[in-house]
Amino acid sequence: MTDVINGVLHTLFQSEQGGHEQVVLCQDRASGLKAVIAIHSTALGPALGGTRFYPYANEEDAVADALNLARGMSYKNAMAGLDHGGGKAVIIGDPELVKTEELLLAYGRMVASLGGRYVTACDVGTYVADMDVVARECRWTTGRSPENGGAGDSSVLTAFGVYQGMRASAQHLWGDPSLRDRRVGVAGVGKVGHHLVRHLLDEGAEVVITDVREDAVRRVLEQHPGVRAVADTDALIRTEGLDVYAPCALGGALNDDTVPVLTAKVVCGAANNQLAHPGVEKDIADRGILYAPDYVVNAGGVIQVADELHGFDFDRCKAKAAKIFDTTLAIFARAKDDGIPPAAAADRIAEQRMAEARAAAVGKR
Repeated sequence: MTDVINGVLHTLFQSEQGGHEQVVLCQDRASGLKAVIAIHSTALGPALGGTRFYPYANEEDAVADALNLARGMSYKNAMAGLDHGGGKAVIIGDPELVKTEELLLAYGRMVASLGGRYVTACDVGTYVADMDVVARECRWTTGRSPENGGAGDSSVLTAFGVYQGMRASAQHLWGDPSLRDRRVGVAGVGKVGHHLVRHLLDEGAEVVITDVREDAVRRVLEQHPGVRAVADTDALIRTEGLDVYAPCALGGALNDDTVPVLTAKVVCGAANNQLAHPGVEKDIADRGILYAPDYVVNAGGVIQVADELHGFDFDRCKAKAAKIFDTTLAIFARAKDDGIPPAAAADRIAEQRMAEARAAAVGKR
């Protein structure tokens, strides 16, 4: 246990992945709740990010995931032009086994105790119905159902934003935003991925999919008979003639094992934290593969839940999400001008916005 604590403290206070303002360890023994809430930055406003419910192998992995995801949300919200900092929460456990109303209510009380510094929403393992329960104890909850004053499923606009990022990638690489006749591989066809498949098919793309859940694959194949499925992600990334690879499941999809065998010319997907470690972005660029930074292209969902705080309007949100096309193109241009990978260019732009906000706040004191 001492090693675990020391590892967490090192990450928080000394590593490049640290710099978080606040990390809260939450426990409610009556309901079985064990959770971590990480607030990376409130420079631009209250931290905003979803709640992941996942059966982590151990508590250290859960803390590490919360820290990485919260940091990513700071950059995502900055690049999306939102007046929100970055935060994330993880609930430890298998949602199929331990998720209960009592546990979600206890979690809502934990979030509420932060007094609005963190605004929560859905993520892997949590859904609109869950946020309706959390909201009964916490007014800083988004991603609720329309019946309860919310915007509903944010995966719709997440997928739309990723689609816009793909179009921008195609424009940059091939001089045409159209994805017609392009072969696109989608890894993960759950909440976001299956919506993305529909956008791609509507434009005339050829789609290849995979998912660890057979029911998710079956649903897509039944709805779209023209889609082809392969056994696993390893088979997908090696698919001959793949133009675009879209990681839409969990993070770490781009690593020392996968990058050398990628056949795609573009990587653009919905998953958070796709780069397994620093330096992978350079490996991708060295192979001549165009990487659309994940936290830029998957920002449609957070645009939606942020809008919910001010009276949700779907058309207004969709118009904001459509701007992901222009933002992605601007990142590619900055990367070219600075001679750096797109991921580094996006980081520079986001960090500049956060630094300017902090400087402005200091100036007002």
